[in-house]
Amino acid sequence: MESNKQAAIITETGATGNGRPVSTEPQVRYYSRFSAPQRFLHGFLAVTFLGLAMTGLTLRFSSAHWATAFAQAVGGFGTILFFHLFSAVVLTAVFLIHVANLVYRIIARREFGLLWGPTSMVPNLKDIQDFIAQVKWFFFRGPKPKFGRYAYWDKVDYWAVFWGMAIIGLSGFAMWFAPFFAKFIPGSWLNIALLIHGEEAILAVGFIFSIHFFNTHLRPECFPMDLVIFTGRMTEEEMKHKHPEEYRQLVESGELEKRRVEAPPQWLKNFGWSFGSVAIAIGFVFLTLMIVAFVRE
Repeated sequence: MESNKQAAIITETGATGNGRPVSTEPQVRYYSRFSAPQRFLHGFLAVTFLGLAMTGLTLRFSSAHWATAFAQAVGGFGTILFFHLFSAVVLTAVFLIHVANLVYRIIARREFGLLWGPTSMVPNLKDIQDFIAQVKWFFFRGPKPKFGRYAYWDKVDYWAVFWGMAIIGLSGFAMWFAPFFAKFIPGSWLNIALLIHGEEAILAVGFIFSIHFFNTHLRPECFPMDLVIFTGRMTEEEMKHKHPEEYRQLVESGELEKRRVEAPPQWLKNFGWSFGSVAIAIGFVFLTLMIVAFVRE
């Protein structure tokens, strides 16, 4: 019995002479994935998108019973419109800050890897190869592809934001400041802007509350919640499993240990669980209400 206990611990007597027992349990290593500014911007993006979705769907389906009830609960459709516009301003600011940061890093700091390479969000040939390989893997026709820092679905999610800001954002501001835009475009185009704004917004809500939520949190290897966007870090095992190609490149370049960080504090993990759960719940509720409203129209 005593020999088993001795085998389970290592004493530091030989090294330090103080005889303190040290557990042989392997230490969990954490590595940085997202910086604090990136997580803050994503937080504002998530909150404002939820705000836009809730208020926008209420305005779009204003004749539905749930929309009328929700509007009355918060002070009427005028209040709904105010929060919709407020969320739009904040989201636009978040988007412009992100773009300005990218421009600065590419031009001033010459981080051309943001435009092309393993750390870029720009789609490349490997993404197509990974997609084909994963479809084959789904049908047991080949091995699972080894993803780098960003998988092809990460890039789809990312560029969907740019598409949404270009289409939904411009059409929304055109309606908001109609007299100004009417100086440069025919008035009939504002009617088209209303149509585009509504339909593209519904597409964005459906995509985020279904595809994005599944890719990020609900697929088997992440279920029920991926906390990395909240904590900014992941374990070594997670990196090996989810981003094996990135892990290999970091090991070979000697950069892995430079990204090692402390374990996330418990309060931050609790915050991630709470915020993420509420966001997913709100998303599924409004996705269901949107589908019901479409069916009944």
